[in-house]
Amino acid sequence: QVQLVESGGGLVQPGGSLRLSCAASGSIRSIPAMLWYRQAPGKQRDLVARIFSSGSTNYADSVKGRFTISRDNPKNTVYLQMNSLKPEDTAVYYCNADIIYYADSSFRAKNYWGQGTQVTVSS
Repeated sequence: QVQLVESGGGLVQPGGSLRLSCAASGSIRSIPAMLWYRQAPGKQRDLVARIFSSGSTNYADSVKGRFTISRDNPKNTVYLQMNSLKPEDTAVYYCNADIIYYADSSFRAKNYWGQGTQVTVSS
């Protein structure tokens, strides 16, 4: 069974840093792209950053220059290093990935979400 497990959220003061991790486990063949979304109370879930297996990355304008997404392909893990955090970064952060996995003698593809991790930026 494939799953995504996140860790690393918490409470931090403005200007501080946090590092989120998301590890995929199961009979995984490959993960073409891994993404981070966030959802603040009363708002829609927005894309924060994504990284492809090639290492190519994209960022939302609101986090460019402050957040860095990276991945460890052998460990099927994606990271989000968040620096210079602002109160408006407060949200639940979700990991997302399209995963190609092996099941019932064949390869399959499915989109998965992590359980979410709370990030609160406050003094």
